[in-house]
Amino acid sequence: MRFSAFRLRAALLALLVTQSLIHSFTATAQAPKTYTSSEILLGLKKLNVLGSVLYMAAHPDDENTRLIAYMANGRLLETGYLSCTRGDGGQNLIGPELREQLGVIRTQELLAARRIDGGRQFFTRANDFGFSKTAEETFTIWDKEQVLADMVWVIRQRRPDVLITRFPPDARAGHGHHTASAILAAEAFDAAGDPKRFPEQLKYVQVWQPKRLFWNTGSFFVKPGENMDGYLKLDAGGYNPLLGQSYGEIAARSRSQHKSQGFGSSATRGEALEYLQQVKGDKATKDPFEGIDQSWNRVKGGAAVGKLIDEVIRKYDPSNPAASVAGLALVKKAIDSWPEKGISEQPGAKGNPDEGFWKEEKMAEVEQLLQACMGLYIEATANTATVAPGQPLQVTIQALNRSSANVYLRGQLFLGIDSEADSLWTLRPNQTLVRRVNAELPENFVVSQPYWLLEPGSVGMYRLPKQLQEGQQRMRTPIKVLEQDLVGEPQNPIYPQLYQMVAFGPNQGLDNYFHLRVPVQYKSTDPVEGEKYRPLTVVPPVAVNIGGRAYVFADNTPKTIPVTLRAGKAGVKGSLALTLPAGWKAQPATAAFDLATKDAEQTVLFQVQPGPGAAEGKSEVKAVATVDGQAYSRGYQVIQYNHIPTQTLFPEAVAPLVKLDLKRKGQEIGYLMGAGDEVPDALRQIGYNVTLLKPDDISPDYLRRFDAVVLGIRAYNTLDRLKTLQPNLLKYVENGGNVVVQYVVNRGTVLPEIGPYPLKLSADRVTVENAAVTFLNPKQPLLNTPNKITSKDFEGWVQEQGLYYPSTWDPKYQTVISSHDPGETAKESAILVADYGKGHYIYTGLSLFRELPAGVPGAYRLLTNMVSLGK
Repeated sequence: MRFSAFRLRAALLALLVTQSLIHSFTATAQAPKTYTSSEILLGLKKLNVLGSVLYMAAHPDDENTRLIAYMANGRLLETGYLSCTRGDGGQNLIGPELREQLGVIRTQELLAARRIDGGRQFFTRANDFGFSKTAEETFTIWDKEQVLADMVWVIRQRRPDVLITRFPPDARAGHGHHTASAILAAEAFDAAGDPKRFPEQLKYVQVWQPKRLFWNTGSFFVKPGENMDGYLKLDAGGYNPLLGQSYGEIAARSRSQHKSQGFGSSATRGEALEYLQQVKGDKATKDPFEGIDQSWNRVKGGAAVGKLIDEVIRKYDPSNPAASVAGLALVKKAIDSWPEKGISEQPGAKGNPDEGFWKEEKMAEVEQLLQACMGLYIEATANTATVAPGQPLQVTIQALNRSSANVYLRGQLFLGIDSEADSLWTLRPNQTLVRRVNAELPENFVVSQPYWLLEPGSVGMYRLPKQLQEGQQRMRTPIKVLEQDLVGEPQNPIYPQLYQMVAFGPNQGLDNYFHLRVPVQYKSTDPVEGEKYRPLTVVPPVAVNIGGRAYVFADNTPKTIPVTLRAGKAGVKGSLALTLPAGWKAQPATAAFDLATKDAEQTVLFQVQPGPGAAEGKSEVKAVATVDGQAYSRGYQVIQYNHIPTQTLFPEAVAPLVKLDLKRKGQEIGYLMGAGDEVPDALRQIGYNVTLLKPDDISPDYLRRFDAVVLGIRAYNTLDRLKTLQPNLLKYVENGGNVVVQYVVNRGTVLPEIGPYPLKLSADRVTVENAAVTFLNPKQPLLNTPNKITSKDFEGWVQEQGLYYPSTWDPKYQTVISSHDPGETAKESAILVADYGKGHYIYTGLSLFRELPAGVPGAYRLLTNMVSLGK
């Protein structure tokens, strides 16, 4: 019997066009997964459980990782976490990335957490626009109906038996996004089962009604001494001997992946009660899943499959997992005999739609277990870290069968190209098969930009592309991923990969086979960290990076704007120009470039200046490269941290232009970085000489040279040595210096007092960016010299006005401005100034770290007055 090229192509195309993309998301930039015998046994036990739970909240790090670890590894349920947002509006403890870049980091931190605790990750299109005090405010910025639709889609697609929210649907949740997530979860519980709600989804999925909705309450929400008898209780603190950890230990490792938010956690061991308050659904008295059949009996014909799995578990030999391959093959055959999901789940179809859902879920588990029992290791590594569409690529495929099972590789689809479809390679035990494939990336292969950043969205919502397309050669039908397929997904579903058929058993595996999607990655060896993987990144022919965050013009003096071109392929020629607002000019007007080799760079220096007709305020400059009549205006940004895969973004090559009337005093600024921000660059933009300080520089003698010393955001949260260096800072002030301290989080400070006089930090903030500001002391020098501050300076702010304002302070501090969110009392501590000895100490919670890179003119004027104080 000949296994034809047509049969291979048909089988692999069926894999490619599967609409449920969750199993196609092989973790990129990771070494191929290997399994211990105990993990395989746990997987076999999970194979015998047909139950699902979905946890729901607002942000990355909101999830209860202990409960997720318990549900996934203790109860062996399909466990998911649906985060409304990607956390774009948070702060960043580990670097300067904010907004979309931070959202990418936090997305990957969630995926890293799920790889540890065993859950799966989902999102809606909601954008984390920053702190919100009420759900009402949140719903004026989020498209509530669209977020609800996304939740309903995930519920209908994943069919959870039980929903669990992290927050209550009221002000106790402490954040408008938190409250909104609970309100939406309750609405989604009802809407998912209603065919009249979001009927357009029913072309792909059927309605689904979860059995119950619970609120997972905890110490944040329970009053001391409150009677908890009305709650269901679960002990999530158990120990899993197959994993060698308690669920609290797993949870701590999982939660500690949220490094950008400083959520490194200690492990808990022993009893750990979780409390669930029922919100909707059939009343449960003892267990959230009571009355829900989670055995194979829940689907027609499932009992026979359950018996086969019981037999595999009974005979499982941890010293020889390969002995289970034959039994798993029988399980696979039994599941494969069910109707396809596309048939059983058509709208109006008869029968139990669970058949199709659980067929897909359990087939994926069986194939993963077959790979694990075979000890099958397969990787595909490229000879380069980046490749442009239409360019050649060499990929090395390594495959290893670390068992006595008969294993074969049959044909391939590589990067969408069918390759050697009639070929057969035998994987002999413990002998590595190495093959090198020369291919060409299709011309229309999608660039590796995160899919939710491909098109501009709104303040509150991301916009999804109508479709993504993976180009095909030698195959007539390109693989398309439609907008609906992207909803809920954590990362791009299309990336360079190998589609490999694995055959096993007698007769060269003609009757037993499964498919793998193997990401093509770039592998290198670091002399310190050893073997490292990163995704193979698909890049445009040329990337355009504009230097700097914002360009500030206090007069008509020209400024140099560097634009760096980076070749995605060899032999890129064209021209580069700046797009400027009316009244501005650039020299040169255009510049030719010729990048002979791939990854070559060329920097063009443009002299930009405002002319007589240039308007005051903020505008924008854009860099555009033209190659063969095609315009390219996206840059190339790499985000690298050890706890997540390397991420590559292609932001638009734009920067703010700011023309303003600005005077300054002093010249030398010392800057002590805290959690990371871009304020030093802003100070340089307005003409200051900025020296980045190290803790060892904080001595009265060294600091004497500076007109002002500025502490970066969260400095008193992140720099432990400040608890001993604080006297030196205060001595500098006492001797006539000027210290400006930017916001400090009100928990986890390295010393109890951060100023010369007592002040108590709080979580108070003003979230309305353009809230009206009252000047409390109009004669205060900060409002008058060297620049006159007016209400116009507080216009055009982004995300928030300020955060972590002190709640109480010593009378020796002078207040400067006052503002508040709607319906709240005035907040008067956005800026506190104290005279200390001959100098001045300033604490400000104003979000300068956001406003300055965004080019907000008033932020530059305010900062200039702060560092000029006393001069």
